[in-house]
Amino acid sequence: MEYFGIDLSCAIGSLRNGKFPEKDCLLPLFSKVLGYCIVAASTTVKLPQILKILKHGSVRGLSMVAFEMEVVGYTIALAYCLHKGLPFSAYGELAFLLIQGIILVAIIYYYSQPVGTLTWIRALLYCAIAPTILAGQMDPMLFEALYASQHAIFFCARVPQMWANFKNKSTGELSFLTCFMNSAGSIVRVFTSIQEKAPSSVILGSVIGIITNGTILSQIIIYQKPQVKKDKKVK
Repeated sequence: MEYFGIDLSCAIGSLRNGKFPEKDCLLPLFSKVLGYCIVAASTTVKLPQILKILKHGSVRGLSMVAFEMEVVGYTIALAYCLHKGLPFSAYGELAFLLIQGIILVAIIYYYSQPVGTLTWIRALLYCAIAPTILAGQMDPMLFEALYASQHAIFFCARVPQMWANFKNKSTGELSFLTCFMNSAGSIVRVFTSIQEKAPSSVILGSVIGIITNGTILSQIIIYQKPQVKKDKKVK
């Protein structure tokens, strides 16, 4: 009995015999369910950030390069998972994060007018190269090297934002909810990747996500507290 790649026969068989399913039966099942929960949650993970920008009409405190590099990282990671033939429950969120990431970058461009020539060149290069990467039409060795580099890309994508937060002692228009969901998703994805027997490089990407997203989340908590106190004094 299998639905969406989730094998229920083991658990149902144990329950019919009046026994509680064993760990070897429950863990893969739990991993699959969690995987699909992450995919479902990812459809709205960047929505709070998008709505916050649209509400205030500002991208104050946001690093454009950081969000651009995120899109590049999502593209490479998604292409690699497709190329490796991993189950959708193990990487599905990357597709939704990529779509939302592109929308978010477009909104940042809109509110950062005038956009410089170098920014448009980066955007055009991405549009020209991304389809080839997603189609997997690359030398296998080059593809492996490219995927290995995406960990550095994701790390470097967070560094400009972390530095901007530290320098300004403010997180500007960063959304707490989006950063929290990113951190929680990375934690859960480590567990599901191990259960799905994903390559160690995939697991490493989730670990980096925990560290970097957790750092930004802590900055939001630290730098927003003084602002709240200041507002109270003004009142």
